[in-house]
Amino acid sequence: MRILVPNLITSVEEGSEAAVPLALEKLRLPARQVLSASLARTSVDARRGKVRFVSSVAIEVDEAGAARLARIKNPCFTAVPQETMAVSHGTAPLEHRPVVIGFGPGGIFAALLLAREGYRPLVLERGSAIETRAAAVDRFWRTGRLDPACNVQFGEGGAGAFSDGKLTTRIHDPLCRFVLEELAAHGAPADILVRAKPHVGTDRLRGVVRAVREEIVALGGEVRFDTRAERLLTQSGRLAGIAASGSEIAAEAAIAAIGHSARDTFEALAAAGASLVPKAFSVGVRIEHLQSAIDRALYGDFAGHPNLPRGEYQLSYRTPQGRAAYTFCMCPGGQVVAAASEEGGIVTNGMSRYARDGKNANAALAVSVSPEDFGNGWRDGVAFQRKIETAAYVRGGGAYRAPASTVGALLGISASGRAAVEPTYPLGVKETDLAVLFPAQITALLRAALPILGKRLAGFDDPAAFLTAPETRTSSPVRVLRGQDGCAVGVSGLYPCGEGAGYAGGIMSAAVDGLRCALALMRRYAPPKG
Repeated sequence: MRILVPNLITSVEEGSEAAVPLALEKLRLPARQVLSASLARTSVDARRGKVRFVSSVAIEVDEAGAARLARIKNPCFTAVPQETMAVSHGTAPLEHRPVVIGFGPGGIFAALLLAREGYRPLVLERGSAIETRAAAVDRFWRTGRLDPACNVQFGEGGAGAFSDGKLTTRIHDPLCRFVLEELAAHGAPADILVRAKPHVGTDRLRGVVRAVREEIVALGGEVRFDTRAERLLTQSGRLAGIAASGSEIAAEAAIAAIGHSARDTFEALAAAGASLVPKAFSVGVRIEHLQSAIDRALYGDFAGHPNLPRGEYQLSYRTPQGRAAYTFCMCPGGQVVAAASEEGGIVTNGMSRYARDGKNANAALAVSVSPEDFGNGWRDGVAFQRKIETAAYVRGGGAYRAPASTVGALLGISASGRAAVEPTYPLGVKETDLAVLFPAQITALLRAALPILGKRLAGFDDPAAFLTAPETRTSSPVRVLRGQDGCAVGVSGLYPCGEGAGYAGGIMSAAVDGLRCALALMRRYAPPKG
């Protein structure tokens, strides 16, 4: 029997591991009846001026222990049911192996599940393998020479491969546990299984992605890098194949896990008859503070304690009219990165390595936008992003320098006497008036939100904090509509997946959606023969 003992409070000095003996003390079971005990979940609670750990402990007990616990009238624990993924195979024949377009989190987990179930998927990834891709990104950050086919957005691992590997998510799906366990089994740090805010780190995520790919190939799958899906081939509203990098691949089933920046692939989906609609997303800036200042604001006198993780935050403000300004993709001890995928445009993002030992903290500070702001056609959101990105390139003076400003300059407040925050964007910045990049309502909300968020996290609106622009690829501006069977409306056999299709917002939710799409495909089709 497996049980969970929740809400165990331990001090900073004790550390989270002290929750395990505390849980055993609460149960009062003989040691021989306890098979194992370990942390199941832990987080730092720094609210109301107190800093402490709040943890849950998982305990396996034998039959005698289970019988003893069953007699407790007011238990301090809950039984943990065994959860399994329900996989079923359909009967519709597959003449050709299924194709997975894109090898980011959604495509990776879709392909992994298909491979394990005997479907031998063919993966088409427009970018390069992670080793080659990392070198191309590093070259861009050093020289400003962008490869539009292989960059922070495109290549093995998707955009998440250069984003700290944050695994936090708002979805509550049993498949999340499967994703975490598979990442850990393929080389991610084991603590992702217990941390409330797990992360892999950009440096370690690359090895994890490569290990998953190797398993897919070992199980009969194939991954073709530097292969862009150019057109979908259809017959009477059904998928018949994919034209990719000059060749045609027959396929009656495919999962399109294309990512939020595959603008040309959006066009290919629309041309094939898929129904695309605009969706809300967000635009804004990356904000940088000294990590030591964030730690002090969150932990007070405990800042720097070896038992505590680097401080991280999540803040939001909503106007009475409903528009939101909020932080996300917070990277403790990280850096702002150049994330462009098109020539002549500036895009920023943030990342951290596993150690999170950089001097600065950074996060996106973004404002929500909707079709009311940019238009009701599905291409309008893309055009809105592109207009900001190209304007930023011009304001930065070319060579992929990013326009930037202190918080003080944006708010009209002097930053003199403050500890300077040195920007980490790798290609250099040019200080300028950021208000010229965005529509007036976005700039106005950034200015209104900063002081309010500064009251919720001391120093967030420090005039010396640094803003680098623009953050435009927060999520897809497009949703590819899909029906009850998971297929794209207008193209049977095509399964729109993950963030690019508008059904996810981060590594975890994209990976889970990849699993859902693979399950939907398998419910319909039997594994290919031969």
